[in-house]
Amino acid sequence: MDNNNGFTLIELIMIIVILGIISAVSIPKYQDIALEAKKGSCKNSLMSMRSAISIWQMNNIVKNHSGSYPDINSLRSPNTVLIAVPPNPFQSENNAPDSIVLGVTKGVRVSLRGGWAYKPSTGEIWANTSTYAGGSGCSGGTLINENLW
Repeated sequence: MDNNNGFTLIELIMIIVILGIISAVSIPKYQDIALEAKKGSCKNSLMSMRSAISIWQMNNIVKNHSGSYPDINSLRSPNTVLIAVPPNPFQSENNAPDSIVLGVTKGVRVSLRGGWAYKPSTGEIWANTSTYAGGSGCSGGTLINENLW
């Protein structure tokens, strides 16, 4: 009767190699999925904020016969133009991702702080970030340029 019920060293090495191959393939795919989720979230937030700004402007035209856009303080104040400012998924938590800073030129980052940049004279709002996503394996990284959306 044989009492050797364990794995051999070769079997253990083969399992470790297989797990290494699986993780080498799956981690870059996970990073791609996470980046796509951030892109979708950012685009949806921009769409919602732009829609709210347009609705505010249309109401302003009807009520006050003025086509002006909301000022930045109205945009920042909850339940005035927006229910709440959504966080920019590309901005770090330390840099106030759910805040709006005064923008000058669309596509240009204003500072490191603030999730969104807003230009009250034109009603333009954009992401106040420009992210470089590192590549995986042999592929190089890509510049997301979410500040141009």
